[in-house]
Amino acid sequence: MAEAILRKRAGDYFEVYSAGLEPKGLNPYTLRVLNETGIDTSELRSKALTEFIGKQHFGYLITVCSNAEEKCPIFPGMGMRLHWPFDDPAAFHGSEEETLAVFREVRDQIDATISKWLGAQGVMSA
Repeated sequence: MAEAILRKRAGDYFEVYSAGLEPKGLNPYTLRVLNETGIDTSELRSKALTEFIGKQHFGYLITVCSNAEEKCPIFPGMGMRLHWPFDDPAAFHGSEEETLAVFREVRDQIDATISKWLGAQGVMSA
């Protein structure tokens, strides 16, 4: 979610990538709640961190879950490292409506955090 939201808000200012330590594919609820806000998800895909290590320079590396913060390696080309802790909505188990509510809540938390960070960077967001 963070990749898609940051790209929508500040894709003109930053090249935005995301990757996981153990990519599992895109969660259908993630796609659904992003689409609800008008974000095009057609180009999103699940990627492994190994696609980028040693191949790409990053001004910022932002982790969004505790597991990634603990296990994400330090690698050449990594700039400032930030951690934005969000609950993993995929870990929630409940009815479809309850699950959607959790995914929407996390989406909105990510959006608010990104907006605040962009403001601190002096970047106008969409």
